[in-house]
Amino acid sequence: MGRVLVVDDERGVQESLRLLLKDEHDVVTASCVDEGLRLLDAHGADVVLLDLVMPGRNGLDMLRELAERGEAPPVIVVSATRAIPPAIEAMKLGAADFVTKPFEVEALRIKVRQILERSALEQEVVRLRDEVAGRSRLGRLIGRSEAMRAVYRTIERVAQSRSNVLITGESGTGKELVARALHELGPRREAPFVVVNCAAIPETLLESELFGHEKGAFTDARERRIGRFEAAHGGTLFLDEIGELPLAVQAKLLRALQDRTIDRVGSTQPIPVDVRVVAATNRDLEREVADGRFRADLYYRIHVVPIALPPLRERREDIKLLAESFLARARAEAGRGPTRIAPAALAALERHSWPGNVRELENVIERAVALADGEALELADLPEDIQQSARTDLLREEVRAGLLDLDTAVARFETELIREALARTGGNQTRAAEQLGVTRRVLKLKMDRYAIRG
Repeated sequence: MGRVLVVDDERGVQESLRLLLKDEHDVVTASCVDEGLRLLDAHGADVVLLDLVMPGRNGLDMLRELAERGEAPPVIVVSATRAIPPAIEAMKLGAADFVTKPFEVEALRIKVRQILERSALEQEVVRLRDEVAGRSRLGRLIGRSEAMRAVYRTIERVAQSRSNVLITGESGTGKELVARALHELGPRREAPFVVVNCAAIPETLLESELFGHEKGAFTDARERRIGRFEAAHGGTLFLDEIGELPLAVQAKLLRALQDRTIDRVGSTQPIPVDVRVVAATNRDLEREVADGRFRADLYYRIHVVPIALPPLRERREDIKLLAESFLARARAEAGRGPTRIAPAALAALERHSWPGNVRELENVIERAVALADGEALELADLPEDIQQSARTDLLREEVRAGLLDLDTAVARFETELIREALARTGGNQTRAAEQLGVTRRVLKLKMDRYAIRG
C-alpha cells in the first residue's frame, strides 16, 4: 500500500480521488500548495496528485520547489486545463505524468499503481547497487539496516580527508573494520595501516611502542627502535581502546597530534610524522573526561569526526545476512559443513540479545559449523543458552496466542530446566537442586510430578 498525497483546492475532487484510491492506498489531501508541502515534510508520500490551477501558489510553483529539493516523490498533474504550454512546463519541472479533468477513473488508478511499482523497482535497484558497491568498497563490513547505511555514508564522506576519526561502540561491533575501510577508501591506501591495541600493551611500554626509543634509553634498549607513529608514516594509525591510555601518555599523544612530530624515548630530536589517526573506544569518553580520567583537549583533538557503531541487538535485520556470510566463510575454511541455516535456528539467532555483538555471532556460527553434521545448521547446533532462549520465546508466544495455558507452559518450562540441571550434574539431585535454587525435597516433588527420572 502506497501513500498518496492529493493537492487540489476543490473539495469535490479531493473526495473523488480519495474514494477512488482508498482501497489500495493511504490517501491524504491538501487544499493548497503550502499545506501540501507541510504534509509532505511531516509524513512523506509515495506519489503526489497535483492540480495546476489553485489560489495563491499554483501547481507549477510546487513542482519548482520539489525540483529544488532534489529527492521528491513522483508527481501526476491532474488539471482541467488542456493547454499545451502548462503541460510541457510541468513535464520539464519533473512531473511523471499529466492527466486532464474529467479523468477516466480506472485509467488514473492504473497510472498511480504503475508509478508506484516503477518507483519501488527503482529503489530496489538502488539498494542492490549500493549493497554490491558497499561490499566491494567497505571490506568485511556487512549490513543493510539503515543504521549501517548511515555508517557507510559517513565512511565514504570522510575517507578522503585527513581529519581524525573517533569510532565508538560496544566490544565486537566491528570498530577495526570501520578503521580499515576508512584507510582503504582514502588516498593513503597504498601506505601502512598500523594497529595499536592500547589495552593490550603494558603501561610501562606504551610510550616506547607509540614513539619508539633510542639505544640505551632504558634497560634492555639495546638498539634504536621506531615506534608505531613512524611505522605508519604516510598512512593510518589505528589506536584501538584509546580510553585505556594513561594520562601521561595522553599528554604525549596530544603533542604528537598537534605538532605532527614525535620524540623517541631517550631523544629530544623532534621527528616529523604524516599520519592520519583513527581512534576507537567502547568507553563513554565524555564521562571519562568529566571524571578526570581522559584529557579534554585530547578528546576534542580525536573527536573531529565521530562514527557510532550500533550494537547488533539494534540492527536485527542484519543478523540473517551476517550469519549467512559467516556460515559461508566457516564452511570454506573447514572444507565441510552446512550450506544453509534452518528456519528455527535463524529465528533463534534473530531473537538473541548478542551482548558480544557481531564477534559473538561469528564465533557462534564457527562453533556450530564445527559441530553440525547435516545440510542445514539446526537449532540443536547452537549454544544451549540460545536454544533455551528460543524455547522460552516460543512458550511465551504460544501463551499469548492462546495455544497454551499458563499452567502447561510453566510445567514445560520447569521440566526443561530440571532436565538440563540433572544433565549438567550427571544426575546428582543435590547439586541440581543447588543450581536451581531449591531444596532437594522440592526438586524431587517436581520430578515426580513431571515424571522425570533421576
